[in-house]
Amino acid sequence: MFSRLNTVAFQGVDVITIDVQVQVSSGMPAFSIVGLPDKAVAESRERVRSAFHAMGLSLPYQRITINLAPADVQKEGSHYDLPIALGLLATMKVVPSDSLVDFVVLGELSLDGRLAPISGVLPAAVHAASLEKGIICPKVCGGEAAWAGEITILAAENLLSLLNHFKGTQVLSPPEPLMEDISAQKILDLRDIKGQETAKRALEVAASGGHNLLMLGPPGAGKSMLASRLPGILPSLTPSEALEVTMIHSLAGGLNEGKLIRTRPFRDPHHSASMPALVGGGLRVQPGEISLAHHGVLFLDELPEFSRTTLESLRQPLEAGKTVVSRANAHITYPSRFQLVAAMNPCRCGYLSDPERACSRAPKCALDYQSKISGPLLDRIDLHVEVEEVSAKDLALPSTGEPSSTVAERVKRARNIQEERYQILGLKARLNAHVDGELLDEVALPDEEGQSLLKKAAEKFKLSARGYRRVLRVARTLADMSASPTVLSDHIAEALSYRRIYFS
Repeated sequence: MFSRLNTVAFQGVDVITIDVQVQVSSGMPAFSIVGLPDKAVAESRERVRSAFHAMGLSLPYQRITINLAPADVQKEGSHYDLPIALGLLATMKVVPSDSLVDFVVLGELSLDGRLAPISGVLPAAVHAASLEKGIICPKVCGGEAAWAGEITILAAENLLSLLNHFKGTQVLSPPEPLMEDISAQKILDLRDIKGQETAKRALEVAASGGHNLLMLGPPGAGKSMLASRLPGILPSLTPSEALEVTMIHSLAGGLNEGKLIRTRPFRDPHHSASMPALVGGGLRVQPGEISLAHHGVLFLDELPEFSRTTLESLRQPLEAGKTVVSRANAHITYPSRFQLVAAMNPCRCGYLSDPERACSRAPKCALDYQSKISGPLLDRIDLHVEVEEVSAKDLALPSTGEPSSTVAERVKRARNIQEERYQILGLKARLNAHVDGELLDEVALPDEEGQSLLKKAAEKFKLSARGYRRVLRVARTLADMSASPTVLSDHIAEALSYRRIYFS
């Protein structure tokens, strides 16, 4: 007796079709799973056995062999339980085998036969749609699968209800696509921050062009407050961006009831985070914080306190917009187009320039602290801004700053200008921060006075080629914010003011 059906394996955001082959033959009773399964897959036989017992069924007293093909692809996770169980039921003639041909199946079984939630349902459903197949998954994941498009979805609460559906005694209703409720989320407002006009301006520039930002200042100056309010001035995710972000969080098992994510992610890992936690990897390769921040914000507070190896691992994703995790048997790629916002103190004690609490080890304290961050990493950060301490007198005054909604409107207008420009040019890039090469030279060419200023500054401050181009990108964003078709000398001057801060 033999049956087969399809499930999937995940390699990063790539989905691989897995052929589940079930054979029941004569011989000594045994239950074997082959095809490079990990421990979770090997334990499926016990969960399947218990689920069958809960329904009053028993496994055939024969030799059972489950082959997961292709055999050279590592099979990880508990979502192989349901395809193995349905394959056995088809072999036992309990379920018609031809009814499973048009589905991709995945789900974890509980001992009582219920289907537990699993990760990766949305990318699996998108893959099933590309194969013109439907998907069978747990009921709690049905709303997630519904975003894959017009496909047949069987989202069952337990194995018994799935059996009854195939027998025609019960009909499983198609799930409704679920969406994150934005109105219930509390949005932090820029109006709460008193003073810090220069930092607020830099934050708006960063939001308008998608630029990376480094804030430097003493403890309690408001660096974390500023960073946490960046998502509030960013535009909402586009439908394609929302789908990408939701797929990554689905793979990481971080979706809330399978709802589509509509707000830009804001990730703020602790400085003790390891390199696999930040970049991705681990025993079972999972997306890291930089991938979970895709199309959103990654905030690294106390930047020098992160390990040097961890920080240096950000250099390639910042440039390429993707993360490649290399293993002996595979190279796994995750998208990582995030906006980096970092904060740090001027020295370890934090009061380098404070005359009342002067650092006793200056300037060595600052130089040692600065040396923890490499020049190449700092060179990849477009905007460097100093955040000064706000006096108690200013804190006592009522807030007079602009609300986030007003700033968000200006950011949206600047981004619309960029999108229209690059759409006319037929490019995938949507923001100035993602443009390079000859195109950057074309769209960000300064006027004659601006070119002269930039040339003098590059020679005086020894700007690298990367730093030179980042000044052009920021200047182009400043021009877009003022609706100027040409990059002027004023834009170049302001962009230069946001270059690297040298400690003194």
